[in-house]
Amino acid sequence: MKLGSYQLEVPVFLAPLAGVTDKAFRETVCAVGGKYVWTEMISDKALTYHNSRTLNMLDLSGETEPRIVQLFGSDPETMARAALLAIECSANVIDINMGCPTQKIVKNGEGASLLRDLPRAQAIAAAVVRAVNVPVTVKIRLGWNDDEIVAIELAKGLESVGVQMLTVHARTREQFYAGHADWEWIRRVKKEICIPVIGNGDVFKPEDAGRLIEQTGCDGVMIGRGALGNPWLIPRTQHFLMYGKVLPEPLIEDRMQVALQHFDRVLRYKGERIGLNEMRKHAVWYIKGIKKAAQLRDEIMQTRSPEALRRIISEILG
Repeated sequence: MKLGSYQLEVPVFLAPLAGVTDKAFRETVCAVGGKYVWTEMISDKALTYHNSRTLNMLDLSGETEPRIVQLFGSDPETMARAALLAIECSANVIDINMGCPTQKIVKNGEGASLLRDLPRAQAIAAAVVRAVNVPVTVKIRLGWNDDEIVAIELAKGLESVGVQMLTVHARTREQFYAGHADWEWIRRVKKEICIPVIGNGDVFKPEDAGRLIEQTGCDGVMIGRGALGNPWLIPRTQHFLMYGKVLPEPLIEDRMQVALQHFDRVLRYKGERIGLNEMRKHAVWYIKGIKKAAQLRDEIMQTRSPEALRRIISEILG
């Protein structure tokens, strides 16, 4: 698959997840063999105001290309300015979020609210395409609810203004993350446009990705919640799509070793106080399915120092 000047293998993308796909997690996914990762979504307004926390989210130093930055906003001009700033921070691809379902995003006319304002959605994409000289991509949902499915109409409009790739999360805004992703709509969107379409939703093992591509004809997949505590899912899925072979799940020892390395990265980038708070949730995801996970989860959430959390993980490691 081609994206701008980048020739991608059947791509398996790590989804942009707010509060999750920070630099430490992106580096962890790449360290275990992942290739294509996205930043968590970044506010256009905060970026144009040069908010220090937002600028930290744009630390792409040392990351391999393509470096994909996802922006969200509601004003075409502001989004265009933010895209230029992201490129100054070494972004190679600009993605526009038109699918985030959370109320605090939607109430400001951003994210999934654009599914109810297609002219504005298209104007935002057009403004960003005009402003930058790198590929512009968009991530959407099917529509606001089952009665307002707009994916095909929106996809055509986005393609017409120069968007070079579309990711379709096959749920509505009303669904949030509940129920099942309706992959049939990904197939319908793919049939109607010429640019690459990436399928997103309900990929929790490599074989799911194979079925998604087989059923829809999409050009690649995006994995979000399935990668929580399981960064190996990205490269394992990539391997399956390329070679048809499912690599074994990592051993518990491997999982805990990578969790410790991930923790070191989080502390390096965010310091002890914020780093501990952030890593607790990741640690709970890493231990999912292991013996006494519920008890360990309680212990992890009660830790008050990096040393205490590291000790719990190390004891599991043995």
